[in-house]
Amino acid sequence: MAQVLVQDLYKSYGSTQVVHGINISIADGEFLALVGPSGCGKSTLLRMVAGLEAVSGGRIIIGKRVVNNLPPKDRDIAMVFQNYALYPHMKVRDNLSFALSLRREDKSQIDARVNNAAEILGLEPFLDRYPRELSGGQRQRVAMGRAIVRDPQVFLFDEPLSNLDAKLRVQMRTEIKELHQRLKTTTIFVTHDQVEAMTMADRIVVMHDGRIEQIGTPLELYDTPANLFVASFIGSPSMNMVPGTLKTAGKVLEVETDLGVLLVPGPRDAKKGQAVIVGFRPEHLKLLEKEKKGAIHSRIAVIEPTGSETHVSLRTNDREIVAVFRERHDFKVAQDVYLQPDPKNIHLFDAKTENRI
Repeated sequence: MAQVLVQDLYKSYGSTQVVHGINISIADGEFLALVGPSGCGKSTLLRMVAGLEAVSGGRIIIGKRVVNNLPPKDRDIAMVFQNYALYPHMKVRDNLSFALSLRREDKSQIDARVNNAAEILGLEPFLDRYPRELSGGQRQRVAMGRAIVRDPQVFLFDEPLSNLDAKLRVQMRTEIKELHQRLKTTTIFVTHDQVEAMTMADRIVVMHDGRIEQIGTPLELYDTPANLFVASFIGSPSMNMVPGTLKTAGKVLEVETDLGVLLVPGPRDAKKGQAVIVGFRPEHLKLLEKEKKGAIHSRIAVIEPTGSETHVSLRTNDREIVAVFRERHDFKVAQDVYLQPDPKNIHLFDAKTENRI
């Protein structure tokens, strides 16, 4: 296990810069997720840590070594890819042992490591099968087993669950998290799925256009997003965003919006007349029996029961918002309702800078 430091890291392809001065400190034994939309630079960053992409500027330190110029095999890392990358002509046992055989390690030591990895991952019944004889989840376990047998300082995962069906992804999320809790190996996990990042990581790095938008624990990002991008990217369904203008400042801020006047707890660093965006998550909308100040009068457009909760899309003056209810309600399409955002969970952003106020 080792600490990983990424210092002022840049990556360019010719005149096109894709990673802009990234700084991250990953603690020994930490599980860190890199998350963001396609093209944000997260996989490029991971590949630079792995040594699969050259660094254009900055330093990568694993343990106490600067590894910028070291080949991947000398970095003491192990990588699990999206497409498993198994050798189809080799049985599971040989896939697991191949990297150790290349190092010419002692056969008894190789057998011990392979058997240990197979026991951890529940692969013992499949050691004499070929990859084509395995399910997608079993193949992904073999890919993880190849990483485990190397006993690296750092595990690198590049969207390893993307090729699995929804139910299997949930199962594999749990297995990877349990594996990390057992091995305590420093882990960097790349995903575009914010639910994967939220449920698995100790900390999350949210990236956009080659830059870091925010670093924090899952609940820090969810409860106190630094800007509009993080607020909209983290959470499913996404946070409701309503543009408006600040009418009054003080202990309670009144914001004029096309949903009506919304009340936002203050004081905040905002001025009367300032263009702002009010944010509130779908689960933080409370159903009211009658209209009151600060309430939103909406009409139900779509009802989506999921079993444990109900997602409701509503429209007010051509603006759509989403509410989530855990309790059961006898809603009807086209029904008029009054909703009020929970004052403790209202977010306010500057419309110009998009930063949190």
